[in-house]
Amino acid sequence: MKWRGRRGSRNIEDRRRMSKGKAGGMGIGGVIVVMLLGMVFGVDVSSLLDNSGGRSVSSGSGTITQADKDQGQFVSVTLADTEEVWSEIFREQVGRAYRPVTMVLFKGVTQSPCGNASGATGPFYCPGDKKAYLDTDFFTTLSKRMGAKGDFAAAYVVAHEVAHHVQNELGTLGKANDARRRMSKEDSNRVSVMIELQADCYSGVWARRVEQRFGSIEQGDLREAINAAKQIGDDTLQRNAGQRPMPHTYTHGTSEQRQQWFVRGYKTNDIRQCDTFAALN
Repeated sequence: MKWRGRRGSRNIEDRRRMSKGKAGGMGIGGVIVVMLLGMVFGVDVSSLLDNSGGRSVSSGSGTITQADKDQGQFVSVTLADTEEVWSEIFREQVGRAYRPVTMVLFKGVTQSPCGNASGATGPFYCPGDKKAYLDTDFFTTLSKRMGAKGDFAAAYVVAHEVAHHVQNELGTLGKANDARRRMSKEDSNRVSVMIELQADCYSGVWARRVEQRFGSIEQGDLREAINAAKQIGDDTLQRNAGQRPMPHTYTHGTSEQRQQWFVRGYKTNDIRQCDTFAALN
């Protein structure tokens, strides 16, 4: 992915120089892959909404390495791409302006209205403040521990969380989470899968637009994103954790589903083709 030297986003809130407080009462539950691996992105945050923390983190003297700086710039450029792409898509397919998400970068521990966040939670989107949260060290875990290597795999992480913001802007996320609160655990998990697969599909639409608009996708980049989708499928994560796959516990979808919906978004280039709620009912 060609990203160096390109425009970055101003919608970055960098907390990585803040102190690493103690991660008590994380409150991020209901996601089986987090319990199994302690690290996955696209966390279902609806279960956090009752935990209204929101306390600020005290400033400190966190060390920022050159690798941290590079990762921050990478996220900034990728986020800027999402802003241009989704602004274009909203004009064309939604008929209104897109309001960009703020990306919070942190190291170790931080706070959100959805509860405490730590490196163990993985990246997530919080509807409470309309911000996405990312410990940039997750990119290392994604590559070295989860087998999803490459900068476009990391870009897919960012695009997926932004896609949850898109769902929130369109009203889809709020309606789905409201419905989940009235459901059994198994039915709630099924709707969670629909939410996550739609975000994967939106990520595919984003990838196609990035390729067309910026020409920044290089040979092998799409394979990196599709492989990342494979590595974070519920069935793959459970097998890698030494567990027998249990479909009724899935909250993000199987590896095959995640790959298929990403590819669908990429091929159709149309968010209207990402209606997982109709397709999976």
